[in-house]
Amino acid sequence: MNGEREDTIIEMTPIGYVENDYLEPIYSEKVYQTVSKIVLKKEFTDGLFRIEDFEKLHILFNFSKSKNYELIHRRRYDGEMAGVFASRTPRRPNGIGLTVVELLKVEGNVLFVKGLDAINGTPVLDIKPYIKKIEDGPEK
Repeated sequence: MNGEREDTIIEMTPIGYVENDYLEPIYSEKVYQTVSKIVLKKEFTDGLFRIEDFEKLHILFNFSKSKNYELIHRRRYDGEMAGVFASRTPRRPNGIGLTVVELLKVEGNVLFVKGLDAINGTPVLDIKPYIKKIEDGPEK
């Protein structure tokens, strides 16, 4: 197979959706100061048990409104030409977004977060705790 794998279809079902005031993508630092809600489907509520142990979370979501992609394009944040994998463009081969957010509070199946750069209605695929990696291991 020359190091390549056969095409595999991967299907995902959203665990919830984003609620905020952004109907279109905005490219501003303002979005990182905005509070958004992540509303989980009720059947996933128990999966939030002890989520408040963490100040920050990784949110994986689907760029559901982005269509097509270019392998080389101009990055928004510095204007430099770069490959799709060297940028944060929503126009990606698999349309997966990843953002680290600050967890503000949890009410039932709703997370209130700050710093989510996803628009209203965006499907949320997964949530993982953000754990700062200790590079050198424990102190001695």
